[in-house]
Amino acid sequence: QVQLVESGGGLVQPGGSLRLSCATSASIFTFNAMGWYRQAPGKERELVARFTSGGNTYYADSIKGRFTISRDDAKNTVYLQMNSLKPEDTAVYYCNARKILGSPRGAYVDYWGQGTQVTVSS
Repeated sequence: QVQLVESGGGLVQPGGSLRLSCATSASIFTFNAMGWYRQAPGKERELVARFTSGGNTYYADSIKGRFTISRDDAKNTVYLQMNSLKPEDTAVYYCNARKILGSPRGAYVDYWGQGTQVTVSS
C-alpha cells in the first residue's frame, strides 16, 4: 500500500514563504504523475501543481510565478515551495500520486496524503 506523508504546513503572514514536503513509500518513478492539490473551506479540491513522468509540469494560474514544484528522487520526496503567500492561499494542501492502470483504457488510481494545513494571515 502506497503511503504519502506531507509536512511543512503552518501559519504564515501574507508575503511569507513555506515549503511543503511529501514523502512517498514508493519510488517516484512508480507514478505517472505527482502533485499538490488544495481545498479551502466551502470549496472544491483544486489542482495546484503537478509534474508527469513525460516531463510536463502544470501550475494553476492562481499560483504561477509564486509556487514551484520540485522533486528529490533519491529521497522519494516531492516539494512545493510557496512564496509571496496570500490569504487566499489558505487551505488544506494534499499530496497526490497517480498511477495509470493497464486496463480498462483510461483507468487510473490516485493516492493521497493526509493533508497539511496552510494558513496565511496577519
